[in-house]
Amino acid sequence: ERSIKKGHPWVYGEEVTDVNGSYRPGDWVDVTGREGNYLGTGFVNDHSKIRVRIVSRNANDCFDRAFFERRLHYALQYRKRVMGDHYRCCRLIFGDSDGFPGLTVDRFDDVLVAEVLSLGMELRRDVIFPLLLRLLCDDGQNIGGLWERSESSIRDLEGLPHRSGEYALEGCSLAGRRTARICENGVLCDVDFVEGQKTGFFLDQKLNRRMVASVSDGMKVLDCFTHTGSFALNAVRGGARHVTAVDISSAAVDMARHNAQLNGFGEKMEFVTADVFDLLTHLASRGKSDYDLIVLDPPAFTKSRRSVSGAYAGYKDINYRAMRALPRGGYLATASCSSFMTDGLFRKMLAEAAADAGVSLRQAASGKQAPDHPILWGVPETEYLKFYLFQVV
Repeated sequence: ERSIKKGHPWVYGEEVTDVNGSYRPGDWVDVTGREGNYLGTGFVNDHSKIRVRIVSRNANDCFDRAFFERRLHYALQYRKRVMGDHYRCCRLIFGDSDGFPGLTVDRFDDVLVAEVLSLGMELRRDVIFPLLLRLLCDDGQNIGGLWERSESSIRDLEGLPHRSGEYALEGCSLAGRRTARICENGVLCDVDFVEGQKTGFFLDQKLNRRMVASVSDGMKVLDCFTHTGSFALNAVRGGARHVTAVDISSAAVDMARHNAQLNGFGEKMEFVTADVFDLLTHLASRGKSDYDLIVLDPPAFTKSRRSVSGAYAGYKDINYRAMRALPRGGYLATASCSSFMTDGLFRKMLAEAAADAGVSLRQAASGKQAPDHPILWGVPETEYLKFYLFQVV
């Protein structure tokens, strides 16, 4: 009850003290406190550890099509306001932050990519998806189609099967397309929304990539965990004299190389398929490298509280080795996308890595996820991305 009153929308199974009446999984249920006071209404799912996901705290809400249309309208108007020129390349729906628990929708120009991770959203996707398309079209936005990537293991915890494919929307067809072309910070990228990681492209780092571009002029840059090359491409656009882009996935490296050619950056870039841990170990063992800037944007090393200690060690290892490989006066851009690796823990880890490497960190900038991934106060899970730019001295 205390957590809900502070704004958190989840009710775990072990927190339920009593049940009045019957329901089916996915139904709307009211949540009340120990004194019978109304706390909110949400979707129920006894199969999930999160037994109720609260959607509204207004006892007068009627959960019909008009309710979801209002919620979608609010979400779209917010993105138009805060994203400006990036409205064609942004996250339109960010789960609980927008009142759609377990739903993500990314926009890549004329392609929408959706991920459904909760039973409540699963049962209402046939209402939400057509409404979303209509609102966008009424606003003059050209949408070719919607591809669904509901493949995460989180669906197993909700008792849901995995699903991937085009969602049939009247008047729309992707006609076998697998990619969409976006422009972020003036950089063109082709996004593989069918087989790329997550929805095909990580939209949350766009402002941090711009930050890296702003300091890259004349530098030799190493972009680790490059995925499809977004940080690397931004560095070249910022004036880097040479960029090495590294990822363990050969498919990701191929897409990064393709995107470099798309922008005419091929002559300034080198692409390497390798394990970043091994590469950084090799660089650190040789002493100071000739890289002026190293970018560390790894995948989440932990997705649960139980594995935080192991993730802490992994983050410390790569940051320590990057600090060892940089010359005095070099720059380190480093990030974590795990909500369980809190900002306090991340800063503590960086301080320990710097002490072990025998260097000091001069903070030039810090950042979080872009505003199309809004942080909902009272819900710490929505504040997940940490980014720091340091000069190593």
